Amino acid sequence: MFEARHNMDAPTTTSADDGTPGEGGGWFTPRKPPKGPEDERITTAPEAPENREAREAAAAVAPDIRRASQAPTAPEPRETSQATEPQAPGPPQAAQHRVPPPQAQSTAPPISVQQAKPEGKVSADALLVQRTMAEIEPVADKVTSYFYALLFTRHPDLRALFPAAMDTQRDRILKALLTAAEHIDHTDVLVAYLKNLGRGHRKYGTQAEHYPAVGECLIGSLSRYASATWNEETEAAWVRTYTTISQIMIDAAAEDELRAPAWWFAEVVSHDLRTPDIAVVTVRPDQPYPFLAGQYTSLETPWWPRVWRHYSFASAPRPDGLLSFHVKAVPAGWVSNALVHHARPGDILRLGPATGSMTVDHTTDSGLLCLGGGTGIAPIKALVEDVAEHGRRRPVEVFYGARTDHDLYDIDTMLRLQQSHPWLAVRPIVDQRAQLPDAVREYGPWNEYDAYLSGPPGMIRNGMDALRDIGIPEGRIRHDSVEELVASD
Repeated sequence: MFEARHNMDAPTTTSADDGTPGEGGGWFTPRKPPKGPEDERITTAPEAPENREAREAAAAVAPDIRRASQAPTAPEPRETSQATEPQAPGPPQAAQHRVPPPQAQSTAPPISVQQAKPEGKVSADALLVQRTMAEIEPVADKVTSYFYALLFTRHPDLRALFPAAMDTQRDRILKALLTAAEHIDHTDVLVAYLKNLGRGHRKYGTQAEHYPAVGECLIGSLSRYASATWNEETEAAWVRTYTTISQIMIDAAAEDELRAPAWWFAEVVSHDLRTPDIAVVTVRPDQPYPFLAGQYTSLETPWWPRVWRHYSFASAPRPDGLLSFHVKAVPAGWVSNALVHHARPGDILRLGPATGSMTVDHTTDSGLLCLGGGTGIAPIKALVEDVAEHGRRRPVEVFYGARTDHDLYDIDTMLRLQQSHPWLAVRPIVDQRAQLPDAVREYGPWNEYDAYLSGPPGMIRNGMDALRDIGIPEGRIRHDSVEELVASD
């Protein structure tokens, strides 16, 4: 139910097959039968685990859960609007929870994540949380396995919210929870990050009633594997931290429900295979879909229910409402291979809400320095179109990187844009070592430019270092990548 993203901002501009949890299956039948090996796809979730390890895990945590009445009172929930539709019935509850159920709505004043800590100091809760995380880091795999054993055994109805195959999902929920907890003192980035998560998790079928179950199993897992540092004080800190995290997400979801659907259906209207493993897929949403150039969305296919992947929009908003994505099929990439090799006009996909902060600030005249590697050129193209539509002649420098000429699959489009707009310069950079950021050093100066990075995680990291080295402040460098937050990625 949780997913982690780069810079607390949840994006990926590389069209990579990064795993996220999904919603229950059976919501549609493709208009045309899928072709190839995916015909044997699983369309229903397997039964919840009933193995001995899971039963022992549930039994082991039960005494901890029963002590919930000793837990301190959680912070007051944030103020929010009331949802227009009733919530679905929640999962079966344990006898007592460590984590008090967050409220779906509240009339209390908004809380601040930083209220309890003096300016410039780390809060006591944050110190305890960080101590726990340091202890469990060497056994993160065991913590994750134990967490899911608890969750699916104690709350088997939640299994339907996750993909049938958990190999790409299993690390994400716990990492996202722990990452959010670690940043509990960083109000400016944490609240925005959690609101995005709360809104985005509507498409998975997440309800307010699900959060206590996750918190219960989180604390049960931590208390088992952080035994050297775990005590009542640490437990209380985690209860307060998780309650704050979940309440922000619940409030954001309730507010979003008043103005937007949980997901959009979208029909594939064209499928342009640019190379044997890269396709430009264009879809028509079933209702107006709001987004900004430079943002991204999550996408689910009929071939892999409950498996969502993230792709950047390859154009600015269009009058006809169509949306385009550049997709590269990657090894073992379920969604990317389905989109590249099996999707055809008439197939129906599902889209989550748009998000991401790699957008143009139209209140300034600063130039744009754009680095796009591989399919990372997709949002860069959208940014160029956005600048053109606003009619302001601000310089835009695009460095389009690839390992071979063959990988410059969209260079003709970019060169046509350059011919139409004298303020745009496009520089293809072909290098087997993929040293795109280094090429930027040969040009400039860039002190009057805002920088935009889009591509593989390694390019993002190298690009950040290169741009800082040539004098661009970090606050003027924008990028969206899933890699950073998940693995200090």
